[in-house]
Order: sequence, then structure tokens, then C-alpha cells
Amino acid sequence: MSVIKRAIDSEGLVRVSFVDSRDIVQRAFEIHQTSPVATAALGRTLTMTALIGSGMKSEEDTVSAIIKGDGPLGSIVCTADGRGAVKGCVGNPDVDLPLKKNGKLDVGGAVGKGSLAVTMDLGLKEPYVGQVPLVSGEIAEDFTYYFAKSQQIPTAVSLGVLVDTDYSVKQAGGLFVQLMPGCDEETAALIEENVKGLDSITTMLENGASADLIITSVFAGLFFKYLDEVEYEYRCDCSRQKIERALISLGEEELKKMMEEDHGAQVTCRFCPEVYEFSEFELDALLKKAKK
Repeated sequence: MSVIKRAIDSEGLVRVSFVDSRDIVQRAFEIHQTSPVATAALGRTLTMTALIGSGMKSEEDTVSAIIKGDGPLGSIVCTADGRGAVKGCVGNPDVDLPLKKNGKLDVGGAVGKGSLAVTMDLGLKEPYVGQVPLVSGEIAEDFTYYFAKSQQIPTAVSLGVLVDTDYSVKQAGGLFVQLMPGCDEETAALIEENVKGLDSITTMLENGASADLIITSVFAGLFFKYLDEVEYEYRCDCSRQKIERALISLGEEELKKMMEEDHGAQVTCRFCPEVYEFSEFELDALLKKAKK
């Protein structure tokens, strides 16, 4: 379980959220058996999606982040809800690239050029969808650009995943700072300077920095208070009913093909290891629903 700590300054102009997301990213690694660079890319996106999700007001609300790049990693898809669940997957979990010259994982090279789309379903008639081109493919910079361009909110995002020698997740976390409308230039400049003075997320976590210390460092020079904490974990909400609807959506021809060639179907959820078996008889029942 990962705890998202949230705080706001006394004037209500600066919002800060931080999460030590190692548990979330480690669980994703265990499920998808990702390579180090895929773990970093998926882990950063999962972390940011959870941070966005923690601000939703209703348990029924959901947020999805989809990164479509032309790099060898393929697409990244992550979803979080208002119940403290986040899940995700990558197109090619086995991708392997040489380290960059600075010894860091080449997440940008794995992702490539493309787009970031964020969909928020807040129970309104239509979900809100915002899309921007990728700036670097390094994830944090791309989300920063998304908030600046799509939502016109000055934002600082810092995300980090440190992979251990056995490919497990040693550290992971994320910092999310937003300046609300009406924030004065002096306060904005102070926050910017404070954020610039921080080490990388994984360096701070490796050095034992707590969420409280990191948040306090961001607010240095300002009075602030903590909001409620939100717990998030990697949890998939797949079900047989959802898989049935997905099969029906494939259409009559595809269902007939499964029946004739395979005499059934075996569907593995792309977000977790759950496998759903469908007999030829069960596919025939779905085919009848598809015809309707």
C-alpha cells in the first residue's frame, strides 16, 4: 500500500502531493515481469496516474493516462479510480536498451515520439479528454507539459524509479506541485526555487527522506497544512462480465472464427494474471448477444 500525502499553503494557492510508490511499481513488475527500462516507464506513469487520482472527489471517478510512442516500448496504459486502485500495462514489457551516457535508463528512447492523452471520467455527461504531444518521453516532463497546455495550470512533476540489480524495484516515488489561479509571482518564484533545490526523487528516497521532509522542503518559507492522506495500491478490477462485454464488442465474425478454429477462447487480462476460459457453447451465447 502506498500513501499519498497532500498539503496546501495557508492561502490555498499551492497544492503539493507526494507518494512513495515502491509497493505499486514493485507489484506491476511482479505481474508484467518488465525489463528495467519498461519498469521505469510504467512505474513513472502509474505513480503519476495515482497522484492525479488522489484528487478525485468520488469513488466512482476514474482517470486514465495513455502514452502512445513510436519507440520499442509501445503504448503505456494506466488507470486509477477513486477507491485507491491503480493499474497499468506496457506494449512491450521485454524491451531492452543501452543505458544513457549518464548511466540512467533510457526511458525517452524506449517511449519515443508520440502523444500523452489523459481522460477523466468525473460522472458528468461526457468525460474530459486532453491530449498533448510528448515532449521527451521521460514521462515527468510530458505530464508537466500536459498540465500547462491542456489545463493551463503551472505544474511541477518529478517522478523516479530506481531498479535494483535483480530487476526488482528499489525505490519509486512522485512529487506533484501545482499553482492555483491567483497565485502571486513572489509565491510562484519561491516554490520554483524550492523545487529546483531538491535532489531527484530516488536520491531523496535512497537517503531516507520522508514524505513530510520533502513536502516541507517544497513549502519552505510558507505556512501550510496537510490535507487527508489517500492510500493507493496496484489492484485490477477485471471480471468475467467485463471480459464478456469485450468479446461481444469484437463482433460476430471474430466470435464465429474463435468457435470454428479454436472451439473456445482463453483471455488473459492485460493488467493482471487472471485468465478467463470460454467454451464453444459460451461463445455461442455471446454470439447471440452480439447479433442483438
